[in-house]
Amino acid sequence: MSLVLHNSLTGKKEPFTPQDPNHVTMYVCGPTVYNYIHIGNGRSALVYDLLYRTLSLLYPKVSYARNFTDVDDKINTAASEQGVDISVITDKYIQAYDDDMAKLGNLEPTHAPKATGHIEPIIATIEKLIERGHAYASDGHALFSVDSMPDYGKLSKRNTEDMIAGARVEVASYKKNPMDFVLWKPSNEDQPGWESPWGRGRPGWHIECTAMIQALFGDTIDIHGGGTDLLFPHHENELAQGVCCTDESHGYAKYWVHNAMLDIEGEKMSKSLGNFIVLRDMLAEQPPELVRLALLSAHYRSNMNWSAQLLHQSKLLLDRLYTIKRDAANIEAVAPSNLNDLPAISALLDDLNTPKVIASLHDLTNRFFKTEDELEKAELKGEIFAITDFLNIGQLSATDWFQGDAADGMPAEEIEALIAQRVEAKKAKDFARADAIRDELASAGIQIKDTREGTQWVREA
Repeated sequence: MSLVLHNSLTGKKEPFTPQDPNHVTMYVCGPTVYNYIHIGNGRSALVYDLLYRTLSLLYPKVSYARNFTDVDDKINTAASEQGVDISVITDKYIQAYDDDMAKLGNLEPTHAPKATGHIEPIIATIEKLIERGHAYASDGHALFSVDSMPDYGKLSKRNTEDMIAGARVEVASYKKNPMDFVLWKPSNEDQPGWESPWGRGRPGWHIECTAMIQALFGDTIDIHGGGTDLLFPHHENELAQGVCCTDESHGYAKYWVHNAMLDIEGEKMSKSLGNFIVLRDMLAEQPPELVRLALLSAHYRSNMNWSAQLLHQSKLLLDRLYTIKRDAANIEAVAPSNLNDLPAISALLDDLNTPKVIASLHDLTNRFFKTEDELEKAELKGEIFAITDFLNIGQLSATDWFQGDAADGMPAEEIEALIAQRVEAKKAKDFARADAIRDELASAGIQIKDTREGTQWVREA
């Protein structure tokens, strides 16, 4: 089986062929660490976590880098307002980001470089661009000369007028062309800065990624990822820098992968609309693997609509998975001989088609509940949980899933005591008391079900 990915550079799906089949390289643009990330950022991180897992199925070594932008005007402003060094701000939100990623169930990347840790490579990359005639120094700045690259715009496929509007270019006296973008800019006494050939200053946004990629992986990587909001100007400018600072025959990144955005209940997420969702708040409000499954439900290249209905549908599937885990505990799963042969994995290899994966889980669980054949149940159980293990969902015990956290509800001990009282009431044929206990539990959000093995209970979402 081979992987097929949609390449934003060519605008079509292509078979993935790495430069070195023994070592795949992937770089993804990470957060600017001045605040907590929103749920759309979480979706993007999850997309590339899934791609990382999928690549690791196919290749013996995959190196995945996801950067932190830890020098930026928003960071500078926050630090100035609080009267602290920028590292106080960035360290806090890097730790918060790492915590959020772990709770969401994402793997740690191979590399997590910071812009401030790569100032020397950034300066060296700018010097190469100037030496090759693709950049120039002006009034304490270093700028990339867009006119020096005839096919500038080939990634975003925009014309000059669109690019000027999209980039909100600054018309400045130190620029030869309004489209020229900053590689290095001067810092005043109150701003963080480093010594450079152009004076004390700090890097522009775009140059940090190019310098870090080349420092970690060399001139060309296999995959570059990020959200569609980064396609222009950030990734367009990265591509220009990467191609122009070394051998112009190479492509900087062979495959460009972009995930679409996330809406909230049909509207664009915005603080002004009051529908801005911080990821860590959602992870505290809902079971993290419910959030994970919901974020996987739409194809990564399609806009996602985050809604109460989406969470409800995702919970129904998780309930079915955990029902199998609980009620079929005595059935020993037969693990599939080769994970790559499963239809769900084949769907992932087709440009990470997660809706097909989820449809496959629905089909498998339906078949499990319908069949009476014990061997078929064992094989279906093995296939179902091989898929959920790969996706990193369904990892709790059935008890933990169904009975949940009692922090805001009736404690488990009290529930168990009431259920025991109900059992005794039924034995004594005091059905009015038994019904009253059922109603009391229901009013506390506890559903009960009588089975041959005893009474099972579940907290309502």
